Amino acid sequence: AWSLGPRIGRYDQGSQGAIPGHNLAIATLGGLILWFGWFGFNAGSSMAADPAAASRIILTTNLSASTGAVAAAIVSWLATSKPDLGMIINGALAGLVSITASCAYVAPTSAIIIGFGGGMFAVFASGLFNRLQIDDPVGALPVHLVGGIWGTLAVGLFSVGPGINPWHTELSGPPLGFLIGGNIQPFLLQLVGVATVAIFVSTTTLISWFILQQAFGLRVSSHAESMGLDLSEHGLEAYPDFSQRVWPLNGFFPATSSTVTKPVAHTPEQ
Repeated sequence: AWSLGPRIGRYDQGSQGAIPGHNLAIATLGGLILWFGWFGFNAGSSMAADPAAASRIILTTNLSASTGAVAAAIVSWLATSKPDLGMIINGALAGLVSITASCAYVAPTSAIIIGFGGGMFAVFASGLFNRLQIDDPVGALPVHLVGGIWGTLAVGLFSVGPGINPWHTELSGPPLGFLIGGNIQPFLLQLVGVATVAIFVSTTTLISWFILQQAFGLRVSSHAESMGLDLSEHGLEAYPDFSQRVWPLNGFFPATSSTVTKPVAHTPEQ
């Protein structure tokens, strides 16, 4: 997002001038589908048909997602005087991301705290990235970057430690978390992991994007962007109510005008 730059007109009216989404109902449905799919993602990652482990993982996953949505609703309500549906959806997703690393290793009460933190951080991070004018249309950075960092660190804070659950032994899970009575070392280990991944991913992706920028370029033309990539890349209109076919890219689509021509009334003599 930083390398690509913001969409045309995104910050013309200041950093808070958001471009509204097209269909909040479909966005909500997409969020719920992700929520449902996360049960299989987290529980399936145990790689074993263990009913006890799968049930606990599904429980902690659902608790974190729910409280993430509640946290985003509360924080966005306090910040903007109204609950923002887009933020609520991303809050639930941030809760899902936040619990992924620790879903098998934390208690349900800890899952509630982790999810609430993820939803809250997602709202604050969204505002921060906007102030930095990093255009993130779907909120991937607040959800996955910030939520992922928080969720990784949460393992070292809230892990119940080995011997509590049958699937969590000295060799198959993290030690006791710092906030549950353990020492600071588990948290520091998670912090080192976050820093290592950040350095590696930042370096390799910046190099990759630089090479692509020099070889092909990262952005489409302003003309194609103004028309929309559905039309300019695929020849289809996802949102015909916002049609901009006044500038056709080829002869297949004839130019049409957005101006509605009123019918002319004819007299009997005419």
